[in-house]
Amino acid sequence: MTSPVFLYASVGESLTRYELDIDSASLIQRESISLPDTVQYVWPHPTKRVFYVASSIRCPVGGSGVGHHLTALAADERGVLRQLGAPEPLPNRPIHLTVDHDGRYAYVTYAQPSALTVHRLNDDGTIGASIPQSAQLDFGTFAHQTRVLPSNQTVVLVARGHNEAPGEAEVPGALKLYSVQEGVLRERQTVAPGAGFGFGPRHVDFHPTKPWMFVSLERQSALQVFTVSDNDDVSEHAAYSVNYLANPGGPHPHQLGGTVHVHPGGRFAYSVNRADQAEVVNGVPVVVGGENSIVVFSINALTGEPSLIQRISPQTLHVRTFSIDPTGTILVAAGIMPVWVKQGQDVVCVPAALSVFRIGSDGKLSFVRKYDVDAGPKPQWWMGIV
Repeated sequence: MTSPVFLYASVGESLTRYELDIDSASLIQRESISLPDTVQYVWPHPTKRVFYVASSIRCPVGGSGVGHHLTALAADERGVLRQLGAPEPLPNRPIHLTVDHDGRYAYVTYAQPSALTVHRLNDDGTIGASIPQSAQLDFGTFAHQTRVLPSNQTVVLVARGHNEAPGEAEVPGALKLYSVQEGVLRERQTVAPGAGFGFGPRHVDFHPTKPWMFVSLERQSALQVFTVSDNDDVSEHAAYSVNYLANPGGPHPHQLGGTVHVHPGGRFAYSVNRADQAEVVNGVPVVVGGENSIVVFSINALTGEPSLIQRISPQTLHVRTFSIDPTGTILVAAGIMPVWVKQGQDVVCVPAALSVFRIGSDGKLSFVRKYDVDAGPKPQWWMGIV
C-alpha cells in the first residue's frame, strides 16, 4: 500500500495540512494548527513523525525581543499535527532551521544579526536545551540557511551579504563551515570566491549520491556547483556557474534567485527567479518588470555540470518555497502573498497560490492546476511536502 503524501503550508501563524494525490496531481485541504507566531520555516525529524517549526512575531524583517519560538509538532498516521511539549523561546527572528541526519540536534538560523543556535532534541522528539557556543564564532552577514553535510559531521551556514546601495558598500557573502561534536560548533572553513564580492548565496542542496553541493546565489541569480571532499572540505571556487535569467543584461528591479532543490533521483535541479519591485499606481503598489519563473537544470552524471533546460511560469509571483514529492513526480510552488500587476490597461491582483506541476522523465515541468490561497495581509511564508 502506498504511503500517503502530505503537503503543509503556512499563512501567518496557521499551518494547514493538504493531502496530495499523486495520480491526479491534486490537493485536498484539511485542518490547520496554530503556532505561537508567524511560521518562518519547518523541518521534519529524519525518523519520527515530528516536525520542528521556527516562528516569529516579526515578519519578514528581523529584530530582537519577545515573540520568537521553536515548536515541536507530532503527526499521526493521517498527518494530523498536535503540539509536542512547550514552545522554546528563541533570541531573535529565525529565518531557517534544519535537523541533523540522526535527529539529535536542531540548527536555527538568524539573519539579523547573523547567528546560529543549536538545540538538543530528546528521544521523544521534544526540544531539549540550547547548547552554548563560543562567542567568537563568525557567522558572516545576513545568514539565510544552515544545512548538515551528508557526513553529519559538518554544517554549512549560508551568509548572503548585501548588494552595494547608495551610500553603502557591498557586504561580501560566504559559505561558513563548522565541524560539530556533541552539538558544539568549531570553525573549519570559509568559502568566499573573490573574497565574497559578487557572491551572494541564499540556499544550498546536496546531490543524493555524488560529492556535489549546489548553491543558489540570490544576489546574482545563478546556480553554482562546489565539490565536497571525503573529509568535508568544500572547493574554494565553483566548478560550474549558470545564470537563471532569460535576459541577464536587462533591467531587473529587485531581482532575486531563490531556494534550490535537487531532484531525489539526482538528475535534475530546480530553483526560482523572483521579482517584486513595485510602483504606486492609483494608490496601489503594482509590480513592474523583472522575471518570475521556475528554472530547471539537467545535471551531468559524470561531472555535476548543470545545464538550464527550462524556464516556466509559476502561475503566481514571488515563489519563496517550493517542494518535490518523495516519488519525484510532483512539484508544488508557493507564492507568498497577493500581488498587483498590470495586464494591458488594467491593474489586477494575482493571489497567493499553490501551483502544482508534473515532473517529466526529462525533468521538465508541466503545469497542472493552481489553488489560490486567501493569504490577506499575512504571508504564505513556507510550504513543504512529506
